[in-house]
Amino acid sequence: MKVLVLAGPESSGKSWLASRIQRHFGGELVGEYVRHFIDTVQRDTCYADIPSIARGQLAWEDAARAGTPELLILDTHLLSNILWSRTLFGDSPPWLDEQLLARHYDLHLLLSPEGVEWVGDGQRCQPSLAERRLFFEASKHWLDKHGQRYEVIDGSWNNRQDKAFEAVQRLMAPAVEPASRQV
Repeated sequence: MKVLVLAGPESSGKSWLASRIQRHFGGELVGEYVRHFIDTVQRDTCYADIPSIARGQLAWEDAARAGTPELLILDTHLLSNILWSRTLFGDSPPWLDEQLLARHYDLHLLLSPEGVEWVGDGQRCQPSLAERRLFFEASKHWLDKHGQRYEVIDGSWNNRQDKAFEAVQRLMAPAVEPASRQV
């Protein structure tokens, strides 16, 4: 099983790209639990909601992992919960980092906010490109700090899809064994 994560700021195309990757490559797609949570509670989130949101995201991810699909596509993972908690509330429950680091992810596609317009949807709250750039940089910093494999996806919508498809193709390619040496 290969686990692919789409990461980065809001309105950078994570959900759009995740669904296109699934249509093209197959696999199982896990969405953003926070959207389900907000739709269910019908209010803005608060710091006290972060553990419930994170547990919900983990439950969805773990249920999908249990099915061992060849490709598991995560529209998001706990990194978004951590960074949004810090952005909105100035803090994040420490166990989120521990849980995130306890799981294996083969590749993160880190989507840049550059090159695409912000689109409001009633749940998004960072229309400023500067704010989305900060979120992108915080994501990149966390991935670098923890030695996580990632590729930056940027450009137009078509360029994003092309770059993502190429990255997933490389991820899914069978490992090539080195030729044995004859003595």
